[in-house]
Amino acid sequence: MEEQFNIPSDVPNGIINEYVDNYDEITLGSGRLMLFAGDQKIEHLNKDFFGEGISEDDNDPEHLFKIASTAEIGVFATQIGLISLYGADYPEVPYLVKLNSKTNLVKAHQKDPLSLQLIDVSQVVEFKKNSGLDILGIGYTIYLGSEFENQMLRQAAQAVYKAHQHGLISVLWIYPRGMAVKDEKDPDLIAGATGVAATLGADFVKVNYPKKEGEKQEETFKRAIKAAGRTKVVCAGGSSTNAKAFLQRLHDQIFISGAAGNATGRNIHQKAFEEAVRMTNAVSAITVHGKSVDEAYKIYKGK
Repeated sequence: MEEQFNIPSDVPNGIINEYVDNYDEITLGSGRLMLFAGDQKIEHLNKDFFGEGISEDDNDPEHLFKIASTAEIGVFATQIGLISLYGADYPEVPYLVKLNSKTNLVKAHQKDPLSLQLIDVSQVVEFKKNSGLDILGIGYTIYLGSEFENQMLRQAAQAVYKAHQHGLISVLWIYPRGMAVKDEKDPDLIAGATGVAATLGADFVKVNYPKKEGEKQEETFKRAIKAAGRTKVVCAGGSSTNAKAFLQRLHDQIFISGAAGNATGRNIHQKAFEEAVRMTNAVSAITVHGKSVDEAYKIYKGK
């Protein structure tokens, strides 16, 4: 596995094997990230977990852990509080701790977004040691274009460096957002965001799928992936959509654009448990095993 990817130089020599093991597990040996996103309990409050078109299963936080423990994932990303409440019952789940989060109550047109750490890397490391849970990495969100971006950039840089010091994998969520940002999905801004992730030394960066009228998204996305260099790029899954359309988009992102995995939340957890597990396995079939859209869709349909 070590020969298949670049090991950052801020990973100490004595920690390289742990870093490689964590990287191998988080990508299920494929080099591509299979991330199940469950951090929206703060980000979007209960809107993503209860309402029309959302399974009643999803209103219970344990639904996330049941999916993560049953389906094939590389890592389950959520806040440390949820992990502390449920992790002991789901010790087999691989976890990524989201260090910062904010609600969406205050909109970008009211005030530029600022999301600072709820917990730092040293506390994650301590929690991992004391709990014995399988914590593979950390995540941090940056809002580029916010007047407060310098604070988030500094915290993210520190988090990436400290994570590597302990052999943990780092994933940055980077979204252009704020009063200075006119189009959050502008291809140049998305490419800029992936480039920023590279300058911070992140292993992976999660961005929105760039969109520009008159251009094919899967072709436009190539610009962002090239701009990231050795930092690998994944797309936010976005709001729930038709399962086959979602799987097709994911396949295009990976096998046309060159993305290195996925970060999927609502398109999984808003479904009832058994359907959510099948959808997760379908996403993993494409991401990890390189299956076709038709093959993955059959898994989702239980055929």
